[in-house]
Amino acid sequence: MFSSAAILFVLASFGLAQTTKNLVLTNDDGWAVAQIRAQNDALNAAGYNVVLSCPAVDKSGTGSSTATPTVLKTPCEFNTCPTGSPATGFNASDTRLNYVNAFPVDAARFGIETLAPKFFSGSKPDFVVSGPNVGNNLGSTVLISGTVGAASEAALEGIPSAAFSAATASQVSYTTLTSSPTSADSKATVIYSSLSVQLLNVLLASSTPILPAGISLNVNYPSTSSCTSASAFKFVLTRINSDPGATDVETCGTTHLPTESSVIAKSGCFATVSVFNASTKGDVNAATQGIVLAKLTSILTCSN
Repeated sequence: MFSSAAILFVLASFGLAQTTKNLVLTNDDGWAVAQIRAQNDALNAAGYNVVLSCPAVDKSGTGSSTATPTVLKTPCEFNTCPTGSPATGFNASDTRLNYVNAFPVDAARFGIETLAPKFFSGSKPDFVVSGPNVGNNLGSTVLISGTVGAASEAALEGIPSAAFSAATASQVSYTTLTSSPTSADSKATVIYSSLSVQLLNVLLASSTPILPAGISLNVNYPSTSSCTSASAFKFVLTRINSDPGATDVETCGTTHLPTESSVIAKSGCFATVSVFNASTKGDVNAATQGIVLAKLTSILTCSN
């Protein structure tokens, strides 16, 4: 896996300040995919206090499904735990890496309600990071996304959250980060992880509450094929669904935010940030968008 020194060098290029915020990291692709482990490394290297709580196996596309965790009837993904393993478990050499044999919502809940008090001295997490997902979650896809489902669960439990998704990615083991460090996927995980830290550093340094109650963010990254370094990317405030009749927060000379799908499709290395209601997974009003705009204004740009 990439060394902490290497990741810190990437983060330092953005002038990112270290913090001591307590984070739960989750996803829907499973606890052993390269993307989530690279994000875990990047957050730790940036000074965050992180505990990982993810599904034992790939649970992509399961939305906000929920179930009681059960004993493993098959191995964890990439054979990271054997058949018959308990419903919840952890990496023997790093007990902050945890799996939950259920859905993303259940993994997020386990991280918030069980792991956070254990690792954060009885405290709730300050924030829940879901993803980056293997593949984008744009438009109506948010309704079936387990990554978005996990972020929604956190917000509904009163913990601010964001769902991150990325175009360049494959469902591969975290071991590829060391066995194939120069592959397109491995390079992309470092870029995406660095971008997530950049956004989180700005957001978590803002005044409390970090986000309005019941509100989460949907963040999407474009392909790294033409955007080969984190410094090439720019964040744009967007909306999830097209609605010509809606009046959004005024920015970039208009009260109509572009859709995340339209921005991701553009050339120019634009990453999107949409503000959504955790209960409906739909867009919020202009006033709520404005709160996020004010918090992230230092890293936001226009895509037109």
